[in-house]
Amino acid sequence: MREFVVEADGGSRGNPGPAGYGAVVSDAATGETLAEAAEYIGVATNNVAEYRGLLAGLRAARELDPDARVRVRMDSKLVVEQMSGRWKIKHPAMKPLAAEAATVFPPDRVTYEWIPRERNTHADRLANEAMDAGARGEAWSPADSRADLDTPPAAPAVPVPEGPPGDTAAGAARVREAPAPAGSAAASGEPESERRPAAEGAAATGGAGTARGRGIEDASGEGTVVEQGAGAQGSAVDRPVTDTSARDAAAGLGGAAPADADRRAAQAVATPSSGWAPADMGAPATFVLLRHGETPLTPQKRFSGSGGSDPSLSDIGREQAEKVAAALARRGTVQAVVASPLARTRETARIVAARLGFDVAVEDGLRETDFGAWEGLTFGEVRERYPDDLDAWLASPDAQPTGGGESFAATAARVAEARDKLVAEYRGRTVLLVTHVTPIKTLIRLALGAPPEALFRMELSAASLSAVAYYADGNASVRLFNDTSHLR
Repeated sequence: MREFVVEADGGSRGNPGPAGYGAVVSDAATGETLAEAAEYIGVATNNVAEYRGLLAGLRAARELDPDARVRVRMDSKLVVEQMSGRWKIKHPAMKPLAAEAATVFPPDRVTYEWIPRERNTHADRLANEAMDAGARGEAWSPADSRADLDTPPAAPAVPVPEGPPGDTAAGAARVREAPAPAGSAAASGEPESERRPAAEGAAATGGAGTARGRGIEDASGEGTVVEQGAGAQGSAVDRPVTDTSARDAAAGLGGAAPADADRRAAQAVATPSSGWAPADMGAPATFVLLRHGETPLTPQKRFSGSGGSDPSLSDIGREQAEKVAAALARRGTVQAVVASPLARTRETARIVAARLGFDVAVEDGLRETDFGAWEGLTFGEVRERYPDDLDAWLASPDAQPTGGGESFAATAARVAEARDKLVAEYRGRTVLLVTHVTPIKTLIRLALGAPPEALFRMELSAASLSAVAYYADGNASVRLFNDTSHLR
Protein backbone atom coordinates (compact mmCIF):
# COMPACT_ATOMS: atom_id res chain seq x y z
CA MET A 1 0.00 0.00 0.00
CA ARG A 2 1.31 3.45 -0.91
CA GLU A 3 2.11 5.85 1.94
CA PHE A 4 2.04 9.65 1.84
CA VAL A 5 3.20 12.33 4.25
CA VAL A 6 0.93 15.37 4.48
CA GLU A 7 2.42 18.49 6.04
CA ALA A 8 -0.03 21.34 6.54
CA ASP A 9 -0.03 24.77 8.11
CA GLY A 10 -2.15 27.87 8.36
CA GLY A 11 -1.73 31.38 9.66
CA SER A 12 -3.51 34.62 10.31
CA ARG A 13 -1.97 38.07 10.36
CA GLY A 14 -3.97 39.43 13.24
CA ASN A 15 -5.80 36.34 14.60
CA PRO A 16 -8.39 36.86 13.37
CA GLY A 17 -7.07 38.62 10.32
CA PRO A 18 -6.05 38.00 6.71
CA ALA A 19 -5.41 34.27 6.66
CA GLY A 20 -4.13 31.52 4.42
CA TYR A 21 -3.05 27.91 4.43
CA GLY A 22 -0.48 25.69 2.80
CA ALA A 23 -0.20 21.92 2.41
CA VAL A 24 2.28 19.59 0.75
CA VAL A 25 2.03 15.88 -0.02
CA SER A 26 5.23 13.86 -0.31
CA ASP A 27 6.13 10.23 -0.82
CA ALA A 28 6.87 8.67 2.57
CA ALA A 29 9.57 6.39 1.13
CA THR A 30 11.51 8.86 -1.03
CA GLY A 31 10.58 12.31 0.34
CA GLU A 32 9.64 13.46 -3.18
CA THR A 33 7.11 16.30 -3.31
CA LEU A 34 4.00 15.06 -5.11
CA ALA A 35 1.49 17.88 -4.64
CA GLU A 36 1.14 21.36 -3.17
CA ALA A 37 -1.90 23.38 -2.18
CA ALA A 38 -2.27 26.92 -0.85
CA GLU A 39 -5.05 29.47 -0.66
CA TYR A 40 -5.82 32.88 0.78
CA ILE A 41 -9.09 32.46 2.72
CA GLY A 42 -9.88 36.01 3.83
CA VAL A 43 -10.30 36.92 7.48
CA ALA A 44 -10.05 33.93 9.80
CA THR A 45 -8.26 32.70 12.93
CA ASN A 46 -5.00 30.77 12.97
CA ASN A 47 -6.75 27.57 13.99
CA VAL A 48 -9.35 27.74 11.25
CA ALA A 49 -6.57 28.33 8.71
CA GLU A 50 -4.68 25.31 10.07
CA TYR A 51 -7.75 23.11 9.70
CA ARG A 52 -8.27 24.38 6.15
CA GLY A 53 -4.66 23.44 5.38
CA LEU A 54 -5.16 19.96 6.82
CA LEU A 55 -8.30 19.45 4.75
CA ALA A 56 -6.56 20.60 1.55
CA GLY A 57 -3.60 18.29 2.18
CA LEU A 58 -5.79 15.27 2.77
CA ARG A 59 -7.81 15.99 -0.35
CA ALA A 60 -4.65 16.33 -2.42
CA ALA A 61 -3.40 12.99 -1.08
CA ARG A 62 -6.72 11.33 -1.91
CA GLU A 63 -6.55 12.58 -5.49
CA LEU A 64 -3.16 10.89 -5.82
CA ASP A 65 -4.29 7.56 -4.35
CA PRO A 66 -7.55 7.08 -2.43
CA ASP A 67 -6.25 3.75 -1.06
CA ALA A 68 -3.04 5.14 0.43
CA ARG A 69 -2.03 5.45 4.07
CA VAL A 70 -1.38 9.01 5.28
CA ARG A 71 0.90 10.37 7.98
CA VAL A 72 -0.14 13.94 8.84
CA ARG A 73 2.51 16.16 10.36
CA MET A 74 1.64 19.60 11.71
CA ASP A 75 3.11 22.09 14.17
CA SER A 76 -0.36 22.77 15.56
CA LYS A 77 -0.73 20.89 18.83
CA LEU A 78 -4.41 21.76 18.82
CA VAL A 79 -5.19 20.16 15.47
CA VAL A 80 -3.05 17.09 16.13
CA GLU A 81 -4.61 16.44 19.55
CA GLN A 82 -8.17 17.09 18.38
CA MET A 83 -7.89 14.96 15.23
CA SER A 84 -6.26 12.20 17.27
CA GLY A 85 -9.32 12.20 19.54
CA ARG A 86 -7.51 13.26 22.70
CA TRP A 87 -8.99 16.77 22.87
CA LYS A 88 -12.61 17.75 22.38
CA ILE A 89 -13.63 20.12 19.61
CA LYS A 90 -16.09 22.77 20.77
CA HIS A 91 -15.26 25.77 18.60
CA PRO A 92 -18.15 26.20 16.13
CA ALA A 93 -15.88 27.21 13.23
CA MET A 94 -13.61 24.21 13.64
CA LYS A 95 -16.15 21.45 14.25
CA PRO A 96 -17.34 21.09 10.63
CA LEU A 97 -13.79 21.32 9.26
CA ALA A 98 -12.58 18.59 11.60
CA ALA A 99 -15.58 16.42 10.79
CA GLU A 100 -14.96 16.79 7.07
CA ALA A 101 -11.24 16.06 7.43
CA ALA A 102 -12.08 12.85 9.29
CA THR A 103 -14.04 11.54 6.27
CA VAL A 104 -11.44 12.06 3.52
CA PHE A 105 -9.68 8.79 4.40
CA PRO A 106 -10.81 5.97 6.70
CA PRO A 107 -9.62 6.86 10.21
CA ASP A 108 -7.49 3.72 10.49
CA ARG A 109 -5.38 4.85 7.54
CA VAL A 110 -4.47 8.30 8.91
CA THR A 111 -2.08 9.08 11.77
CA TYR A 112 -1.28 12.48 13.27
CA GLU A 113 2.07 13.68 14.55
CA TRP A 114 3.10 17.01 16.06
CA ILE A 115 6.38 18.39 14.72
CA PRO A 116 8.33 21.55 15.65
CA ARG A 117 7.66 24.55 13.48
CA GLU A 118 11.14 24.49 11.92
CA ARG A 119 10.35 21.04 10.48
CA ASN A 120 7.20 22.33 8.81
CA THR A 121 8.80 25.03 6.69
CA HIS A 122 7.46 23.89 3.32
CA ALA A 123 3.81 24.20 4.35
CA ASP A 124 4.66 27.38 6.30
CA ARG A 125 6.11 28.99 3.16
CA LEU A 126 3.09 27.99 1.11
CA ALA A 127 0.75 29.56 3.68
CA ASN A 128 2.75 32.78 3.63
CA GLU A 129 2.81 32.84 -0.17
CA ALA A 130 -0.99 32.54 -0.12
CA MET A 131 -1.34 35.39 2.37
CA ASP A 132 1.09 37.54 0.38
CA ALA A 133 -0.92 36.90 -2.77
CA GLY A 134 -4.13 37.79 -0.95
CA ALA A 135 -2.59 41.07 0.22
CA ARG A 136 -1.93 41.90 -3.44
CA GLY A 137 -5.49 41.01 -4.39
CA GLU A 138 -4.33 37.94 -6.27
CA ALA A 139 -4.84 34.18 -6.01
CA TRP A 140 -1.91 31.95 -5.11
CA SER A 141 -0.37 30.39 -8.20
CA PRO A 142 1.66 27.16 -8.11
CA ALA A 143 3.60 28.44 -11.12
CA ASP A 144 4.94 31.35 -9.05
CA SER A 145 5.61 29.37 -5.89
CA ARG A 146 9.14 29.00 -4.57
CA ALA A 147 8.22 27.00 -1.48
CA ASP A 148 9.46 23.69 -2.90
CA LEU A 149 12.67 25.27 -4.21
CA ASP A 150 13.40 26.99 -0.90
CA THR A 151 12.73 23.92 1.23
CA PRO A 152 15.24 21.10 1.65
CA PRO A 153 14.00 17.77 0.26
CA ALA A 154 11.89 15.82 2.71
CA ALA A 155 13.42 12.71 4.23
CA PRO A 156 12.00 9.72 6.08
CA ALA A 157 11.39 10.62 9.69
CA VAL A 158 14.17 9.86 12.19
CA PRO A 159 12.89 9.11 15.71
CA VAL A 160 13.84 11.88 18.11
CA PRO A 161 14.43 11.00 21.79
CA GLU A 162 11.69 12.48 23.90
CA GLY A 163 12.09 14.50 27.08
CA PRO A 164 11.79 18.11 28.22
CA PRO A 165 14.62 20.60 27.76
CA GLY A 166 17.01 19.89 30.58
CA ASP A 167 16.41 16.14 30.31
CA THR A 168 20.04 15.12 30.03
CA ALA A 169 19.33 11.53 29.09
CA ALA A 170 17.31 12.60 26.07
CA GLY A 171 19.86 15.27 25.17
CA ALA A 172 22.72 12.81 25.32
CA ALA A 173 20.78 10.37 23.17
CA ARG A 174 20.47 13.04 20.50
CA VAL A 175 24.14 13.77 20.80
CA ARG A 176 25.17 10.16 20.37
CA GLU A 177 23.20 10.02 17.11
CA ALA A 178 24.95 13.09 15.65
CA PRO A 179 28.54 13.08 14.32
CA ALA A 180 30.85 15.64 15.88
CA PRO A 181 32.24 18.21 13.42
CA ALA A 182 35.86 17.70 12.48
CA GLY A 183 38.23 19.69 14.63
CA SER A 184 35.60 20.49 17.23
CA ALA A 185 36.14 20.15 20.95
CA ALA A 186 33.71 17.23 20.96
CA ALA A 187 35.73 15.37 18.35
CA SER A 188 38.86 15.71 20.46
CA GLY A 189 37.02 14.77 23.65
CA GLU A 190 37.70 18.17 25.24
CA PRO A 191 34.60 20.16 26.27
CA GLU A 192 34.67 23.87 25.56
CA SER A 193 32.73 26.74 27.09
CA GLU A 194 29.04 27.05 26.34
CA ARG A 195 28.08 29.68 23.75
CA ARG A 196 24.71 31.28 23.13
CA PRO A 197 23.62 33.50 20.26
CA ALA A 198 22.90 37.15 20.82
CA ALA A 199 19.29 38.06 21.60
CA GLU A 200 17.02 37.54 18.62
CA GLY A 201 14.57 40.39 18.93
CA ALA A 202 11.83 41.45 21.28
CA ALA A 203 10.29 39.10 23.76
CA ALA A 204 6.95 38.78 22.11
CA THR A 205 8.48 37.90 18.76
CA GLY A 206 9.27 34.42 20.00
CA GLY A 207 11.58 32.06 18.15
CA ALA A 208 12.48 31.55 14.53
CA GLY A 209 9.75 31.82 11.91
CA THR A 210 7.77 34.24 9.83
CA ALA A 211 6.10 37.42 10.99
CA ARG A 212 2.59 36.08 10.66
CA GLY A 213 0.31 35.30 13.57
CA ARG A 214 0.37 31.85 15.13
CA GLY A 215 -2.22 30.41 17.45
CA ILE A 216 -2.99 27.47 19.68
CA GLU A 217 -6.15 26.92 21.67
CA ASP A 218 -6.67 24.51 24.51
CA ALA A 219 -8.73 21.37 24.23
CA SER A 220 -12.04 23.16 24.52
CA GLY A 221 -11.39 25.77 21.84
CA GLU A 222 -13.98 27.92 23.58
CA GLY A 223 -12.00 30.86 24.94
CA THR A 224 -12.87 30.01 28.54
CA VAL A 225 -10.46 29.60 31.43
CA VAL A 226 -9.21 26.04 31.89
CA GLU A 227 -8.51 25.40 35.56
CA GLN A 228 -5.27 23.55 36.28
CA GLY A 229 -4.76 24.52 39.88
CA ALA A 230 -5.78 26.88 42.63
CA GLY A 231 -3.96 29.66 44.43
CA ALA A 232 -3.35 33.40 44.50
CA GLN A 233 -1.02 36.21 43.39
CA GLY A 234 1.88 38.67 43.59
CA SER A 235 3.79 41.29 45.44
CA ALA A 236 4.77 44.89 45.06
CA VAL A 237 7.82 44.24 47.24
CA ASP A 238 10.84 42.61 45.58
CA ARG A 239 13.11 40.16 47.36
CA PRO A 240 15.91 37.80 46.36
CA VAL A 241 15.42 34.06 46.14
CA THR A 242 17.58 31.10 46.99
CA ASP A 243 20.91 30.79 45.19
CA THR A 244 20.54 27.04 44.66
CA SER A 245 19.40 25.58 41.35
CA ALA A 246 15.81 24.77 42.20
CA ARG A 247 15.21 23.41 38.73
CA ASP A 248 17.94 20.78 39.00
CA ALA A 249 16.70 19.81 42.45
CA ALA A 250 13.11 19.52 41.23
CA ALA A 251 14.21 17.47 38.22
CA GLY A 252 16.34 15.16 40.34
CA LEU A 253 19.53 16.07 38.45
CA GLY A 254 21.69 17.55 41.18
CA GLY A 255 24.82 15.58 41.99
CA ALA A 256 24.12 12.61 39.73
CA ALA A 257 27.37 11.71 37.98
CA PRO A 258 25.83 10.02 34.91
CA ALA A 259 23.45 12.96 34.36
CA ASP A 260 26.29 15.46 34.73
CA ALA A 261 28.38 13.48 32.28
CA ASP A 262 25.53 13.35 29.80
CA ARG A 263 24.99 17.10 30.16
CA ARG A 264 28.66 17.85 29.52
CA ALA A 265 28.66 15.52 26.53
CA ALA A 266 25.56 17.15 25.08
CA GLN A 267 26.99 20.64 25.49
CA ALA A 268 30.36 19.68 24.04
CA VAL A 269 28.97 18.12 20.88
CA ALA A 270 26.21 20.71 20.39
CA THR A 271 28.56 23.68 20.77
CA PRO A 272 30.15 24.86 17.51
CA SER A 273 33.93 25.12 17.40
CA SER A 274 33.88 28.79 16.46
CA GLY A 275 31.56 31.78 16.20
CA TRP A 276 28.30 32.47 18.02
CA ALA A 277 25.98 30.12 16.16
CA PRO A 278 23.36 28.42 18.36
CA ALA A 279 23.50 24.74 19.11
CA ASP A 280 21.21 22.78 16.80
CA MET A 281 18.62 22.02 19.46
CA GLY A 282 15.54 23.11 17.53
CA ALA A 283 13.22 25.97 18.39
CA PRO A 284 13.25 26.89 22.09
CA ALA A 285 10.27 27.13 24.37
CA THR A 286 9.89 30.90 24.70
CA PHE A 287 8.14 32.37 27.74
CA VAL A 288 6.82 35.89 27.28
CA LEU A 289 6.44 37.05 30.88
CA LEU A 290 3.70 39.59 31.55
CA ARG A 291 3.26 41.16 34.96
CA HIS A 292 -0.43 41.81 35.62
CA GLY A 293 -1.88 45.30 35.33
CA GLU A 294 -2.28 47.65 38.27
CA THR A 295 -4.63 46.94 41.16
CA PRO A 296 -5.69 49.51 43.79
CA LEU A 297 -2.77 48.27 45.93
CA THR A 298 -0.06 48.63 43.27
CA PRO A 299 0.53 52.41 43.37
CA GLN A 300 0.45 52.28 47.19
CA LYS A 301 3.32 49.73 47.16
CA ARG A 302 1.58 47.37 49.53
CA PHE A 303 2.45 43.71 49.99
CA SER A 304 0.03 41.86 47.75
CA GLY A 305 0.68 38.14 47.60
CA SER A 306 -1.24 34.92 47.43
CA GLY A 307 -2.54 35.12 51.00
CA GLY A 308 -4.21 38.52 50.91
CA SER A 309 -7.41 40.07 49.62
CA ASP A 310 -6.83 38.98 46.00
CA PRO A 311 -7.73 42.35 44.44
CA SER A 312 -8.98 42.75 40.89
CA LEU A 313 -7.52 45.17 38.37
CA SER A 314 -8.18 48.87 38.68
CA ASP A 315 -9.46 50.87 35.71
CA ILE A 316 -5.84 51.76 34.95
CA GLY A 317 -4.89 48.09 35.13
CA ARG A 318 -7.59 47.10 32.66
CA GLU A 319 -6.45 49.83 30.29
CA GLN A 320 -2.89 48.52 30.58
CA ALA A 321 -4.06 45.00 29.76
CA GLU A 322 -5.83 46.26 26.64
CA LYS A 323 -2.63 47.95 25.48
CA VAL A 324 -0.65 44.76 26.03
CA ALA A 325 -3.25 42.83 24.07
CA ALA A 326 -3.02 45.22 21.14
CA ALA A 327 0.77 45.05 21.10
CA LEU A 328 0.87 41.25 21.18
CA ALA A 329 -1.80 41.01 18.50
CA ARG A 330 0.33 43.18 16.21
CA ARG A 331 3.36 40.95 16.75
CA GLY A 332 1.26 37.83 16.31
CA THR A 333 3.61 35.16 17.67
CA VAL A 334 2.11 34.11 21.00
CA GLN A 335 0.67 30.60 20.70
CA ALA A 336 -0.86 30.03 24.14
CA VAL A 337 -1.73 31.95 27.32
CA VAL A 338 -1.12 30.66 30.86
CA ALA A 339 -1.90 32.62 34.02
CA SER A 340 -1.39 32.55 37.76
CA PRO A 341 -4.63 31.63 39.56
CA LEU A 342 -5.11 35.04 41.25
CA ALA A 343 -7.84 37.44 40.18
CA ARG A 344 -5.58 40.18 38.81
CA THR A 345 -3.55 37.83 36.63
CA ARG A 346 -6.57 35.95 35.37
CA GLU A 347 -8.33 39.21 34.50
CA THR A 348 -5.24 40.49 32.69
CA ALA A 349 -4.89 37.16 30.87
CA ARG A 350 -8.55 37.10 29.81
CA ILE A 351 -8.28 40.55 28.24
CA VAL A 352 -5.17 39.61 26.29
CA ALA A 353 -6.36 36.12 25.33
CA ALA A 354 -9.70 37.45 24.06
CA ARG A 355 -7.83 39.74 21.65
CA LEU A 356 -5.54 36.90 20.51
CA GLY A 357 -8.30 34.31 20.21
CA PHE A 358 -6.97 31.87 22.83
CA ASP A 359 -8.15 30.18 25.98
CA VAL A 360 -6.43 30.81 29.31
CA ALA A 361 -4.82 27.92 31.15
CA VAL A 362 -4.17 28.41 34.87
CA GLU A 363 -0.92 27.23 36.49
CA ASP A 364 -0.85 27.31 40.29
CA GLY A 365 2.96 27.39 40.40
CA LEU A 366 2.94 30.91 38.93
CA ARG A 367 1.21 32.47 41.95
CA GLU A 368 2.92 35.17 43.99
CA THR A 369 4.54 34.56 47.40
CA ASP A 370 2.25 34.38 50.43
CA PHE A 371 3.30 37.30 52.66
CA GLY A 372 1.42 36.11 55.74
CA ALA A 373 0.50 38.85 58.21
CA TRP A 374 2.18 41.46 56.00
CA GLU A 375 -0.47 41.23 53.28
CA GLY A 376 -1.93 44.65 52.54
CA LEU A 377 0.72 46.53 54.54
CA THR A 378 3.38 48.92 53.26
CA PHE A 379 7.04 48.22 53.91
CA GLY A 380 7.07 51.00 56.51
CA GLU A 381 4.10 49.52 58.31
CA VAL A 382 5.79 46.11 58.44
CA ARG A 383 8.98 47.74 59.76
CA GLU A 384 6.98 49.41 62.52
CA ARG A 385 4.94 46.33 63.56
CA TYR A 386 7.32 43.41 62.95
CA PRO A 387 10.90 44.79 62.96
CA ASP A 388 12.65 41.56 64.02
CA ASP A 389 10.77 39.38 61.54
CA LEU A 390 11.46 41.86 58.75
CA ASP A 391 15.19 41.94 59.52
CA ALA A 392 15.35 38.15 59.42
CA TRP A 393 13.41 38.09 56.16
CA LEU A 394 15.72 40.65 54.57
CA ALA A 395 18.77 38.67 55.67
CA SER A 396 17.79 35.24 54.37
CA PRO A 397 15.61 33.87 51.55
CA ASP A 398 14.78 30.97 53.86
CA ALA A 399 13.02 33.22 56.38
CA GLN A 400 9.23 33.38 56.36
CA PRO A 401 7.10 36.50 56.78
CA THR A 402 5.26 36.90 60.07
CA GLY A 403 2.37 34.53 60.52
CA GLY A 404 3.70 31.60 58.50
CA GLY A 405 3.95 33.09 55.05
CA GLU A 406 6.05 31.61 52.24
CA SER A 407 9.83 32.03 52.10
CA PHE A 408 11.48 33.11 48.88
CA ALA A 409 13.44 29.86 48.82
CA ALA A 410 10.15 27.97 48.73
CA THR A 411 8.81 30.35 46.08
CA ALA A 412 11.87 29.72 43.91
CA ALA A 413 11.50 25.95 44.11
CA ARG A 414 7.80 26.18 43.24
CA VAL A 415 8.37 28.54 40.32
CA ALA A 416 11.20 26.39 38.95
CA GLU A 417 9.01 23.30 39.10
CA ALA A 418 6.24 25.13 37.21
CA ARG A 419 8.80 26.37 34.67
CA ASP A 420 10.03 22.85 33.93
CA LYS A 421 6.49 21.59 33.53
CA LEU A 422 5.60 24.38 31.11
CA VAL A 423 8.84 24.09 29.14
CA ALA A 424 8.09 20.42 28.53
CA GLU A 425 4.49 21.15 27.55
CA TYR A 426 5.24 24.06 25.22
CA ARG A 427 8.49 22.83 23.70
CA GLY A 428 9.28 24.76 20.51
CA ARG A 429 6.46 27.28 21.01
CA THR A 430 5.92 30.77 22.37
CA VAL A 431 3.64 31.06 25.40
CA LEU A 432 2.51 34.11 27.35
CA LEU A 433 2.80 33.65 31.13
CA VAL A 434 0.74 36.20 33.05
CA THR A 435 2.17 36.30 36.55
CA HIS A 436 3.75 38.49 39.26
CA VAL A 437 6.87 40.33 40.39
CA THR A 438 8.53 37.52 42.32
CA PRO A 439 7.93 34.69 39.82
CA ILE A 440 9.15 36.82 36.90
CA LYS A 441 12.29 37.99 38.71
CA THR A 442 12.92 34.42 39.82
CA LEU A 443 12.71 33.13 36.25
CA ILE A 444 15.05 35.86 35.03
CA ARG A 445 17.57 35.30 37.83
CA LEU A 446 17.68 31.56 37.35
CA ALA A 447 18.01 31.93 33.58
CA LEU A 448 20.99 34.25 34.04
CA GLY A 449 22.57 32.14 36.77
CA ALA A 450 22.82 35.36 38.79
CA PRO A 451 23.24 35.54 42.58
CA PRO A 452 20.26 36.37 44.81
CA GLU A 453 21.31 40.00 45.28
CA ALA A 454 20.74 40.56 41.54
CA LEU A 455 17.02 40.81 42.27
CA PHE A 456 17.57 44.03 44.21
CA ARG A 457 18.78 45.59 40.96
CA MET A 458 15.69 44.70 38.90
CA GLU A 459 12.76 47.04 38.38
CA LEU A 460 9.56 45.36 37.19
CA SER A 461 6.66 47.61 36.25
CA ALA A 462 2.99 46.73 36.13
CA ALA A 463 1.95 45.32 32.72
CA SER A 464 5.59 45.02 31.63
CA LEU A 465 6.88 42.34 29.26
CA SER A 466 9.98 40.20 29.69
CA ALA A 467 11.05 37.01 27.89
CA VAL A 468 13.22 33.95 28.33
CA ALA A 469 13.94 31.22 25.76
CA TYR A 470 14.62 27.70 27.03
CA TYR A 471 16.67 25.36 24.85
CA ALA A 472 16.68 21.58 24.61
CA ASP A 473 20.17 21.35 26.14
CA GLY A 474 18.86 22.82 29.41
CA ASN A 475 20.22 26.34 28.90
CA ALA A 476 18.28 29.58 28.74
CA SER A 477 18.59 33.00 27.11
CA VAL A 478 17.03 36.20 28.47
CA ARG A 479 15.65 38.12 25.48
CA LEU A 480 13.82 41.04 27.05
CA PHE A 481 13.20 42.57 30.47
CA ASN A 482 10.68 45.11 31.78
CA ASP A 483 9.55 46.40 28.40
CA THR A 484 6.80 49.02 28.86
CA SER A 485 6.95 50.66 25.42
CA HIS A 486 3.43 49.37 24.62
CA LEU A 487 2.01 51.46 27.50
CA ARG A 488 3.15 54.81 26.11
